[in-house]
Amino acid sequence: MPVSIVVGGQYGSEGKGKVALALARQERGEAVVVRVGGPNSGHTGYDRSGRRWVLRQLPVAAVDGVRLIVLPAGSYLDPDLLLEEIASLGLAPEDVAISPQARVITSGHIDHEVNSKINQSIGSTATGTGAAVVAAIQRGAPDAGPAAAFAKNDDRLKPYVKSTIDLLRQALDEGRRVIIEGTQGFGLSPLHSPHWPNVTSRDTSAAGFLSEAGLAPTDVDDVTLVLRCWPIRVSGNSGPLETETDWETVTRESGAHIDLSEFTSVTKKLRRVGRFEFDIAKQAIAVNMPTRIVLNHLDHVDWRCHDGALTGAAQEFIHFVERGLNRHVDWVGTGVDSFVKLGLLSALRA
Repeated sequence: MPVSIVVGGQYGSEGKGKVALALARQERGEAVVVRVGGPNSGHTGYDRSGRRWVLRQLPVAAVDGVRLIVLPAGSYLDPDLLLEEIASLGLAPEDVAISPQARVITSGHIDHEVNSKINQSIGSTATGTGAAVVAAIQRGAPDAGPAAAFAKNDDRLKPYVKSTIDLLRQALDEGRRVIIEGTQGFGLSPLHSPHWPNVTSRDTSAAGFLSEAGLAPTDVDDVTLVLRCWPIRVSGNSGPLETETDWETVTRESGAHIDLSEFTSVTKKLRRVGRFEFDIAKQAIAVNMPTRIVLNHLDHVDWRCHDGALTGAAQEFIHFVERGLNRHVDWVGTGVDSFVKLGLLSALRA
């Protein structure tokens, strides 16, 4: 069955959105795009006119406005934010399908996280996603904190609520590709990360995303693991980042003529950055067994790659990563425009 899953192999912000968009655009038929998780991470993509979009609820492939968008049961929705994104992209109710069982983040969930100061203790974005996850797990237990809420009971979302299980199965039966855009990164998984409690509230593996989407393991024929040359973590007490450095070093070593500092999509704070780590990437490969590996931000290694050229320094870095992982890199990302400048590396190995 034609199901693709896009997974981050580090601590988030690897460029999963632009990879999912590239996969959707290469489909001859109309792909169905799925976004799991909550608004605690932002995904960036460029539409065909070159406009930059940062989406926290919708999948990046929504920027083209031509694909069915599915928010399955494993989604955690801030209705105000979601409806704002739907309106900004000019989407109609027939363009978006929300599972009745998708969780709704309430003001109580957000207040609970803010008051707990979890953003200070573990670097959480405090969007209420974690509290909504906990509320679902508590199953209505008395005195267990803010109650769970569901899309099927939210009048604002009713025009979009449909059986996503039926829609996805129908799409697969018709031979359409389903692309699941995962969130955050494998190194933040509460199950597999060695850095608990500096993790997120949901599993961030391909298997976890597939379960949240309501699809079966036998549906999957394509898993893309996305890595970045300089891994990042969010600001503050967000957990270990071995070989941590700073953005001045990244900018200087790349030869960029602009400051390469990055800020988080949600909190707008300066990201932490470090040199490439093999341990977490190897674990991500072992657990997700990708059919494709994408190495993004190659222009942060050599700025001359920004226009798509693979310089000697860039090729050397690619081979350094391949040797350390004992896996070929299949695509490289050299820019951030709407075409997602990913170059197949078969020619380099010839």
